[in-house]
Amino acid sequence: MSAVPRRTRRRTYAFLASAAGLATAAALATALPADAHESHRPSRYQDVQLLSFNDLHGNLEPPSGSSGRVTELQPDGTTKTIDAGGVEYLATHLRQARKGHPYSVTAAGGDLVGASPLLSGLFHDEPTVEALNKLDLDVTSVGNHEFDEGARELARLQNGGCHPKDGCYTDQEFEGADFPYLAANVQDDKTGKPVLSPYWVWEKNGVKIGFIGVTLEGTPGVVSAEGVKGLTFKDETETINKYAKVLQRQGVQSIVALIHEGGYPASGSYNYDCDSPGAGDGISGPIVDIAKNVTPAVDALVTGHTHQAYVCTVPDPSGRPRMVTSASSFGRLYTDTTLTYDRRTGDIVRTAVNSANHVVTRDVPKAQDITDLIGKWNTLAAPIGNRPIGYISGDIGNTGTESPMGDLVADAQLAYGRELDPRTSLALMNPGGVRAGLTYAAKGAEGDGVVTYAEGFTVQPFSNTVNLVDLSGAQLVQALKEQVSGPNEAAPRILQPSAGLTYTLDLTKSGADRVVTDSIRLNGAPIDPAATYRVAMNAFLAGGGDGFPSLGQGKNPLVGTDDLAALVKYLTANSTPSAPLAPPAANRITITK
Repeated sequence: MSAVPRRTRRRTYAFLASAAGLATAAALATALPADAHESHRPSRYQDVQLLSFNDLHGNLEPPSGSSGRVTELQPDGTTKTIDAGGVEYLATHLRQARKGHPYSVTAAGGDLVGASPLLSGLFHDEPTVEALNKLDLDVTSVGNHEFDEGARELARLQNGGCHPKDGCYTDQEFEGADFPYLAANVQDDKTGKPVLSPYWVWEKNGVKIGFIGVTLEGTPGVVSAEGVKGLTFKDETETINKYAKVLQRQGVQSIVALIHEGGYPASGSYNYDCDSPGAGDGISGPIVDIAKNVTPAVDALVTGHTHQAYVCTVPDPSGRPRMVTSASSFGRLYTDTTLTYDRRTGDIVRTAVNSANHVVTRDVPKAQDITDLIGKWNTLAAPIGNRPIGYISGDIGNTGTESPMGDLVADAQLAYGRELDPRTSLALMNPGGVRAGLTYAAKGAEGDGVVTYAEGFTVQPFSNTVNLVDLSGAQLVQALKEQVSGPNEAAPRILQPSAGLTYTLDLTKSGADRVVTDSIRLNGAPIDPAATYRVAMNAFLAGGGDGFPSLGQGKNPLVGTDDLAALVKYLTANSTPSAPLAPPAANRITITK
C-alpha cells in the first residue's frame, strides 16, 4: 500500500535519517568492482539527503523572546544565544541546503499545526499548511496537536475544503496539504483502521524508501476529550514494528519512523554531541525505550514533542547504533542527515550516516513567496490582531518551574472565576497551555509595552473554557501531588498557581513526597482536607487532562467563557498606558534542591 496525496505530486521524494558513522557513498564506491562504475549503470551506493524538523506549531513569523532563540555550545565550552526561526528564513535555509542534492527529502515529526499564533490559529492553520506546501515538505507524522480540533478537521487539512463553520477565508477554496500526514497508530473506532495512511513509500531511480508515522500513545492525556473522541491511540513500538513487516513484504528494506514522541538531552545546546566522549548519558525520556525496541528493520527515527534538540545514536534490539534526531521547535532548527542507500540490498548503510542540526538564522534573505503568503494572511488578521488589550512594564517570561506568564494566566482565571462565583478561592493552570510569554519590546507599530490581541492569542490559543468546580481540600492536595507522581513523576507538570496559593516543592525527594504537604497554604492558612474549595481551571484540566485525575473529580461544575477572553479582560482591567502591569514575581512555589 502506498499513500497518495489528493493531488498529483509536484516533486520527487527521497528519504530520511539512519544510524551513525562517517562514510559516504563516494567512499563506499571505491570498494566496488570495476563494472559497477560503468556509465550505463547507476552507482551501487546513493547518498540521500534528509532535511527534517518538528513542532512548528504554526509559527510562520519569527517567534519572540526565548521561543525565538537557541543556545550554541562554543569550542571553548562557553555558550551563546542566537536569534532563530521564522518560516521565511526556514524556506531559504532548506532551499540552500538542497542545492547539489538531487536525492533530497524533507520530513517532519508532527505538531506542525495547533497551539499556533493568531496569524495561523485564527484561520484554523490553513496559512501554515499553505506555507508547508511552499517549503516542499514531503511527508510528516501526526502529532497530538493535529487532533486539537478533531479527526475531521485533520482530514480537512489533508484533503482541503472550506471550514465547516467559518467557511472560506478568501475567494479561493483551501486546497489542503500536498504532503501526506501519516497516522499509523491512530485507530478510527468505527472502522478499526488508521484514520490516515499508516505509511508512505517513495521511489526514485530504483531507490525505494518507506516512512511510518505515529504520534505518542498518550495523546488522549494531552488533548481535549472532544478532539480524540472515537479514536484509539496504540503503542508506538508495536505499531511501527507491524508496518515495518508490511513494508518489507512489499520489498521495501529502507524504512524511517517519524515519531511524535521525544527525549531530553543532557545539554540544552542545539549542537550538543550525544555521542562524543564524555557527553554523559546522551538522551533520556520516552523515546529511548521506543528506540531500543523498534525493529532493526527501521533505519532511523525522526522525533519530536519534547521541543528539544538532539542528534544521538541509540542501539536497536540487535545492538546496532541507530540515529535518533529532533530539531527543537517553532522552526528554529532543521536537521540535515546524509543517508547512503545500497542498491544491491535495498537498505541503508548504517555506518555511513551523518547528521547535524542547523540553526535557522535570520541573516539570510527572506523567501519572497513566503513573505507574500504571510502578508496575505496578516492583512486578513490585522483588524483583530492589532487591537491593544493591555500594557506591561517589562517582559513576562514563560520559562522556569513557575513562570511569570503562568502566574498571570492563573490570576486572570481567578479574577474571572470570582466574577462568576464570589466563592472562588484559587485557580490552577497547566503549564503546557501557556504557549508563550509577553515581550515589552513592540513587534510592530503598537509601541513598547503594548500587548496586542495577537500576542494574547499566542499565549492562550486553545479556546478552552474557564470552568469552576468544587474540590475538597484533600482532593486539592492530591492534585498538587499528582504534579510529580504517577504519569508525571518522570517529567513533572507543575501547575501554575494563582496569587495566594503557596507551597514548597522539595526536589531532593521523589514522587509525591516532593510536594511538602504541611507547606501548602491558601492566603496564609493551611488547606483543610475536609473543607470545600471553589477552583477555577480550564476545561482540559477539569476533565483530568495532563495526568490530574483529582481535578477531574470536581463537583458542581460551572462553564464560563474561553480562557483568552478571561486573559484579555484581566489585562484590560488591570493596566493602562500610565500604570502598566508589572511581571509577577513567580515566587508562589518555593523550590528546595
